[in-house]
Amino acid sequence: RSFWYRWWLERIVDPCPQITINKQLLPQKCHQVRKGPTERRSQLQVLMEQSPGRDVQYAAALALAYAGDQPRVRALTDDLGQRFPEDTIVRFNFLPTLRAKLALSRGNAAEALETLTTAAPYDLGQSTSGVYAWTSLYPVFVRGEAYLVAHQGREAAAEFQKILDHRGIVLNEPIGALAHLQIGRAYVMQGDTAKAKAAYQIFLTLWKDAEPGHPRPDRSKV
Repeated sequence: RSFWYRWWLERIVDPCPQITINKQLLPQKCHQVRKGPTERRSQLQVLMEQSPGRDVQYAAALALAYAGDQPRVRALTDDLGQRFPEDTIVRFNFLPTLRAKLALSRGNAAEALETLTTAAPYDLGQSTSGVYAWTSLYPVFVRGEAYLVAHQGREAAAEFQKILDHRGIVLNEPIGALAHLQIGRAYVMQGDTAKAKAAYQIFLTLWKDAEPGHPRPDRSKV
């Protein structure tokens, strides 16, 4: 959880175009994200108060989803739906992704996959108000996670391959590297150890060049 959470806090304080005060709030970003859970949640609250737009709230909710704070995720998800009831991106990208993560937190892969069906037609579409469409392929990534939970390796691999095939959309998002890790797990489920090993190696090679301060995965747990 810490591994994911620190990444998601990075997504909030850096790329979201709505946040113009981020560098004043967090002048030592990599140092700040090493704080404990209470301090991290305080940072999220400050950021949402300073920039209450939909993209920031979605990023905060997704960060908390990977941190395992389901009550906060549920509250933020419900609030997004109430504040932006007619917003296409909220309805067909943000809400399905968050609700799928909530379903996966309960171990309900079938519900997660059903929830994400509404996002499928827009998987490759523009999904933020800015030029940097960092949210575009996250429904795909979560769908792949759901297939892994459901032990459907072939279907999971297809989702993660979609991410790997669209580098122009992924840009420098962490799922660009993490898709290699997850597709490796999908190959394991299919019994293809050669492809799994190759995918894991690509992931580890990419991740070793991450910026200083980013979490490093434990090779023994990859």
